[in-house]
Amino acid sequence: MRTLQPIFLAAVAAVVTSVPLPAGAQAQQRSSAALAVSTTSPRAEQFARTVVATGSVYAWQEAVIAPEVGGYRVATVNVDVGSKVRKGQELVRLAGEMLSAELASKKAAKAQADAQLITAASNLRRAESILNSGAVSDSEHERLRAESLAAQARVEAAASDLEASRLKLQYTRVIAPDDGVITSRTVVVGQIAQAGGEMLRLLRQGRVEWRAEVPEARVREIKTGQDARVTTADGTQLVGKVRQVAPTVQSGTRTALVYVDLPKGDNARPGMFARGEIETSRSSAATLPLASIVVRDGYSYVFVVNDKQGVERRRIEVGAVRNGRVEVVSGLQPADRVVERGAGFLKDGDRIRVVETDEPGSTSAARTPSGAGPT
Repeated sequence: MRTLQPIFLAAVAAVVTSVPLPAGAQAQQRSSAALAVSTTSPRAEQFARTVVATGSVYAWQEAVIAPEVGGYRVATVNVDVGSKVRKGQELVRLAGEMLSAELASKKAAKAQADAQLITAASNLRRAESILNSGAVSDSEHERLRAESLAAQARVEAAASDLEASRLKLQYTRVIAPDDGVITSRTVVVGQIAQAGGEMLRLLRQGRVEWRAEVPEARVREIKTGQDARVTTADGTQLVGKVRQVAPTVQSGTRTALVYVDLPKGDNARPGMFARGEIETSRSSAATLPLASIVVRDGYSYVFVVNDKQGVERRRIEVGAVRNGRVEVVSGLQPADRVVERGAGFLKDGDRIRVVETDEPGSTSAARTPSGAGPT
């Protein structure tokens, strides 16, 4: 009996394992072996073609402010770095006492010249009134006429000197040539100003620009007026427009400068580094979520659902990427169902169990953002 017991147990186990399972149990076993996934289909949407570039932020125009007269002491400085100024506003004033005295002297010289002209003109008129009587010789008449002309010239010279003195006194007020922001100050009260010597720098109209360095192979795609999305080092995003494309290419870097006007404000400051994308065109394209793309051996693949609850691995060509979606250039049809979540765990021919479908108008479809992306 002890010898037959193990043989009997083995025979019972063989009989039990050979009994077929009910149909429901078999289906449940197959279902538990299939991987639960979600699926989606290519979505048609507007996709932008962009050129990615890097560069720095510069002042649109930075005006150097300097006095037009020199040799005079700086009396007051009315602005500092960061001050916002208006066109015509007084920025610096020079001491003008000496110029005021000079102006008074020029006024006196002008009055004296006017008096001399009156006398010379009166003498000439009297001489001409008796010229035909023979009381005045021709030579005397010519002398009086010359004196009158000389007096007139002295009046004009005095008037010119007087105007020059007025301008010098006016130039003791250094004014803003345009609206803008003061970016640099080198002037201090008490120093002796030099004509043409830099005192301040003005960021005209508060305008800044991004000078993007675009590879020479992509320069032809850039046109004036195209939109550019610029991101600064601190993550601030700005939208600008291409103002100008440089006519030359830098031989050292093989790049061309593209000038992009940025919106006014404190978000972008001269000297900042920024990365951006310049939109060159926009067209309709088929897109898929990034999660549905599997990259193996340097190629992009998706898993397409077939009619037998299985998947087929298919190689595709992808393009631009933005907002979690990738452009599908070739390899898919609009009606294809593609595995989204769970694609990284599949291989060709695996069986799946669809638990969520990204249908148009469904909740999952509404959660997926659309976008346009760079090339």
